[in-house]
Amino acid sequence: MSNTDYRMLIDGELVAAADGRVYENINPATEEVLGTAPKAGAADVERAILAARRTFDTTTWSTDAAFRRKCLIQLQAALRERAEQLRPVLVAEAGLPVALTHQVGLDGTIEMISHYIDLLGTYEFERVITPIPGDESAHRIIRREAAGVVAAITPWNYPLFLALGKLAPSLAAGCTVVLKPAPDTPWNTLEVGRIILENTDIPAGVVNIVSTDDNDVAALMTTHPAVDAITFTGSTVTGRRIMAAAAPTVKRLTLELGGKSSAILLDDADFAATVPFVVGTTMSHAGQGCGIYSRLLVPRARIGEAVEIAAATMQQIPWGDPTDPGNYMGPVANKRQYESVLRYYELAAKDGRVVVGGKASDRFGKGYWVEPTVVTDIDSMSPVAQEEIFGPLLCVLPFDSDDEAVAISNNTIYGLAGGVWSPDLDRATRVAHGMRASAIQINDQMWNHQTAPFGGYKQSGIGREWGVEGLEDLLEVKTIAQPAKQ
Repeated sequence: MSNTDYRMLIDGELVAAADGRVYENINPATEEVLGTAPKAGAADVERAILAARRTFDTTTWSTDAAFRRKCLIQLQAALRERAEQLRPVLVAEAGLPVALTHQVGLDGTIEMISHYIDLLGTYEFERVITPIPGDESAHRIIRREAAGVVAAITPWNYPLFLALGKLAPSLAAGCTVVLKPAPDTPWNTLEVGRIILENTDIPAGVVNIVSTDDNDVAALMTTHPAVDAITFTGSTVTGRRIMAAAAPTVKRLTLELGGKSSAILLDDADFAATVPFVVGTTMSHAGQGCGIYSRLLVPRARIGEAVEIAAATMQQIPWGDPTDPGNYMGPVANKRQYESVLRYYELAAKDGRVVVGGKASDRFGKGYWVEPTVVTDIDSMSPVAQEEIFGPLLCVLPFDSDDEAVAISNNTIYGLAGGVWSPDLDRATRVAHGMRASAIQINDQMWNHQTAPFGGYKQSGIGREWGVEGLEDLLEVKTIAQPAKQ
C-alpha cells in the first residue's frame, strides 16, 4: 500500500497538492506510517470548488437524470471490481476489522448505491398541479432541482460508507461535489476518485476529492460563496462550528452529528439474548459509531442480571488485530481519540463502578488499544452517561417504570438512535413513540437500511441521509405558475 501514488481528483485530473506537500497516514493498530497523502492547500480547495461550480453552471449534468443513473451504475460496478483493493486499505488506515468490511464497511455500502440507481428510474423531479375551482387560469409546475455545489465532509470511523453515502445522493440529485475525507483515513476515498476517473463517464468537475490535515484549509469549504450546500458527518462540536461558518452565506445543511443511543430492555424482555446484542454494538469497531448503543437501560430489579451478562459478553467477544477475520473490534482510530477514551475511563472509575475493562490495553506493544468496558452504579447525568465517547464503553442504568426509561433516554442533548425490547409489541411501540430519536429498533428489527432515512433529533443533526429524504435534502423546490392551456 505504501507504494501506491495516492492523488486528489480535481477537475478531472489526478493531482498532487499544488505545492507538493504531503502528510503521513498512520496505522492505528501499530502506529506505523503507512505512507503519505496530498496535503491540499487553499489553492487546491479553491480550484476544486471552482471546477464544481463551473461544471454545475455550464453542463447538462444537473438536468440529465438518465445520464446520472448510467454513471452511478458504472461507479457501482467499478467499486465491486475493485473491492479487494479497497479492503486492506480500510483495515490499515481506519483500524476497521476486516470482518466488518463485508458488511456496511465496504461490500454492503457498494450495494446500497442501488437505492439511488433505482430511485432515479422512478422519482418525479417535476409534477403538475392542475387548475382548481376558482383558480382555473393557473397551471402550476412543481420542480425539484439540484441544490448546486455540495461540500461533503466525512469522518474516519466508516470512511468509505460515509463518503459513498454523500456522493451517491449528491450525484443522483444532479449536484457537483467537493469531498474531503478525514485526515486520518484519506486513502480509500482518494481511491474512489481514481475509480471514478478511470471507470465512469462522470464529467470532469462533477466529483472533486481533496485531502488535507489542515483544518483552516478545510474550513474554506464551509465559507466559500460558490458552495451551495454542506453535508457533514462528525461530532456535534464540529457541526456547531460548521453551522456558524455557513451562516453568512446561508448554505443548505445536512448534519449527521453525535449520539448517545440507549437500548431499553423492559421487564419482560429476554435478557440472555438481548444484552449480548447490545454489548456487540458497543464493541463494534471499538464503539466508533454514532448510532451504537452506549447506554443500557434496565429495570432496577434486574440490573444485577444485566451487568453480569454484559460483563461476561465483553470478555468473550474476540478483539485485536483488525486483519484477523475472527476479531470484532480493533483499535481506536488515532492518538487523540485514544486519549479521549481513556479520560472517560478515568471518569467512569471516579463516578461509578467499572465492572470490566476501564484501562488502556497492554496486549500489544504499540497501537491505540483500549479495553472493552462496562460501568454501572453511575448517575444518568454524569459525563460518562451523557456525552458521546466514541469508544467501547457501555453504561448500565436502572429505571423504575416505562415512563422513567423514556425520560432517561431522552435526557441528553442527542437524539440519533435507540432501541426497545419487549415481547409485548404494543407496549414496546408506545415506548418507541416516546423516544426523541430519529431511528428506533424494536426487538430484532434494525432501522439501518438504504430505503429508510437516517439523521438526528436535537443536537444529533439536521436533515436526513438515505431514503427518498436523502435525495430531497439535496434538491431545491421551484414553483412555476403559467397560464393554463385553453
